[in-house]
Amino acid sequence: MAKIQEMATVLEQTILAESVYSMWLATNVAKEAAAGQFVSLYCGEGSRLLPRPISICQIDTDRNAIRLVYRLAGKGTKEFSKLQTDEQVRILGPLGNGFPLEGQHPIVIGGGIGVPPMLELAKQLKQDSTIVLGYRDDQLFLKEQFESYGQVEIATDDGSVGLPGTVVDVLRQKNVTGDVIYACGPKPMLAAVKKFAEEKGIKCYISMEERMACGIGACLVCACKLEREGKPVSAHVCKDGPVFSAKEVVWE
Repeated sequence: MAKIQEMATVLEQTILAESVYSMWLATNVAKEAAAGQFVSLYCGEGSRLLPRPISICQIDTDRNAIRLVYRLAGKGTKEFSKLQTDEQVRILGPLGNGFPLEGQHPIVIGGGIGVPPMLELAKQLKQDSTIVLGYRDDQLFLKEQFESYGQVEIATDDGSVGLPGTVVDVLRQKNVTGDVIYACGPKPMLAAVKKFAEEKGIKCYISMEERMACGIGACLVCACKLEREGKPVSAHVCKDGPVFSAKEVVWE
């Protein structure tokens, strides 16, 4: 799959929740992208040389555009949040490997800023999914859009909406069943989802969130450990992932 590096044009930018922004970019990356992949955005400020990896939330091939939903996490994302319509930002992508589209009864799980990349997946599965989303509080960004693609269940850390607790608490309390699980979120959530999938004998794919630098596997910042055929394997989340079969991932 070809990687595209170009200047992307901002079509619109909005605030979805506290510190959570949505930005549509016109870019040829849309022609090549798949659900689960990400892009690298480059800052205009010369002192910040390394790009920032951001997952693709939606792909609009009609407009030749992608949507990025990101949380403010530092000077780089703060710079992106100030971009206005018709301004440009340098982009590289699509990067990494996306989700395989499998199963007749998929379970789609997103936690925190791992929610956005699951939206395009839910769309591309082209069937009703059980969708479990975990949030900190009652700022349920993207929830209404997920409802177009399946039955949505909510978990919140503070118990303000849905079930109090984690996405796995929802899976257990709601007796959620399916034949394949797709998940993206923080490591503790993914480890718990993997354990649940193993208990239930359900195939599981996870998209790992890691700090990245180059985005193309040339550095060691996002190194991770896998186990294949009983042997330890070193991999890079940016190049070999971010999507992996959960059974391969070795947690530290």
